[in-house]
Amino acid sequence: MVSGKIVWCLALCCTLAMALASNSHAGLPLEVVDLSYDYKDALGKAILFFEGQRSGKLPASQRVQWRGDSALSDGKPDNVNLVGGYYDAGDNVKFVWPMAFTVTMLSWAAVEYRNEIYSAGELNHLRTAIRWGTDFILQSHTSPTTLYTQVGDGNTDHQCWERPEDMDTPRTLYKITSDSPGSEAAGEAAAALSAASIAFKGVDSNYSRTLLRKSKSLFKFADKYRGTYNESSPFYRSWSGYQDELLWSAAWLYKASGDIKYLNYVVRNQGWSEVALELSWDTKFPGAQTLLAKEFYGGEKDLSKYVTDVESFICSLMPGSSSLQIKTTAGGLLYLRDSSNLQYVTSSCMVLSVYSKTLMSSNIDGIQCGSAYISASQIKSFVKSQVNYILGNNPMSMSYMVGFGSKYPMQLHHRGSSIPSIYNQPSKVGCGDGWSYFSSNNPNPNEHVGAIVGGPDSNDQFNDQRSDFSRTEPTTYINAAFVGAVAALLDETKQEPLHINTIINTPMVDSV
Repeated sequence: MVSGKIVWCLALCCTLAMALASNSHAGLPLEVVDLSYDYKDALGKAILFFEGQRSGKLPASQRVQWRGDSALSDGKPDNVNLVGGYYDAGDNVKFVWPMAFTVTMLSWAAVEYRNEIYSAGELNHLRTAIRWGTDFILQSHTSPTTLYTQVGDGNTDHQCWERPEDMDTPRTLYKITSDSPGSEAAGEAAAALSAASIAFKGVDSNYSRTLLRKSKSLFKFADKYRGTYNESSPFYRSWSGYQDELLWSAAWLYKASGDIKYLNYVVRNQGWSEVALELSWDTKFPGAQTLLAKEFYGGEKDLSKYVTDVESFICSLMPGSSSLQIKTTAGGLLYLRDSSNLQYVTSSCMVLSVYSKTLMSSNIDGIQCGSAYISASQIKSFVKSQVNYILGNNPMSMSYMVGFGSKYPMQLHHRGSSIPSIYNQPSKVGCGDGWSYFSSNNPNPNEHVGAIVGGPDSNDQFNDQRSDFSRTEPTTYINAAFVGAVAALLDETKQEPLHINTIINTPMVDSV
């Protein structure tokens, strides 16, 4: 009689052989077959990252202990309170447009995957991360026609390498008004507050109502005083125009309020909708289309153009599609841009995850991509491949999330992380004093757990150097989109990575 152990090994070896064969063409490491990851752990760390990006007075509940209070006088030149919010990346400037996009994506995850995130024990932490951003957006909207959009001089800030706790660069204020509009920033802020109002519904009703009310005010401001944000700020310039933000915010307002006027708005302006190749802080078309496609399948048949457009987006990046436009690397990673590519990977995964879920819940098997048919389960499997790549299933065998796995970036392009904590080195590190830490080849003294970096190049190679900001700098919007993408996989069963040598050297024990 063949032992149970031998049967198990034979079956497993067959599985490994097939997996290795399927991966070999993609340049994946042959010595490891990664079947799944601890997505709950990845989710928790992705959310924890936001505590390391906080600006302002830190609460007693702060878990990232190497950070301290910072920028406690923000807004003072205009006699407004702009303390709080997030630093968007590895510098010490606060930009409301990408910050609002971050909040929208976090809120989308909280709305779409509430039960999964709750079961993982991370829903309260996620709501806390959202609220740190929404509180700041509320403060920034100081009148019906005013939104502060930036705190800090970006040019001066980039000439310094110093901890946020020490920064002495000008905290210059930028704002949009009816005379100097920026519909992209106001529209995204409206989207963030309306999405967050759903996340807090039934949890903090008063706060939810405040968010929705301010969202309506911001949308009115963005729509009535139309103008591109490029005229109001030298950073985070708009390339896609503001129509995408207006559709995106109107879609969220309809979802949050149920007010038919917002539905009529997106129906009336569906001519604005276009097929985009990315969802990002600049381009919101795929996000708006995904939201409105869900409404279409819920019975709103006037929204069919949004279905067509989002499916064109999906077909542009799904392997096997006859209308493929976005290629993957040899190792299997979506590759859109050479700089900070993982931001586009994580946001694409959010769209793919939500849309595959919409298809499945509507009893639709998949979508037609030219001559190819792509099933909903294929779409979700592709998301899993991208998340797994980020977490370590790649030619470098490296996790691109700090603190996840055994090998990950150590030289983060991040000021606060790269300089000893103010609690370990209380003396001030001035503007120019920190460059010695920047130039050091040593690992960052503070591990910024959960930070996802810009990622590898088009050849799946990654050079862990602090100076290479396009590869080693984390951003809030990379992590925000990842939260939803990994939450969609929480129902997957984790299996430890298996090394072939482990299998070969496992002693055989006859079953009784």
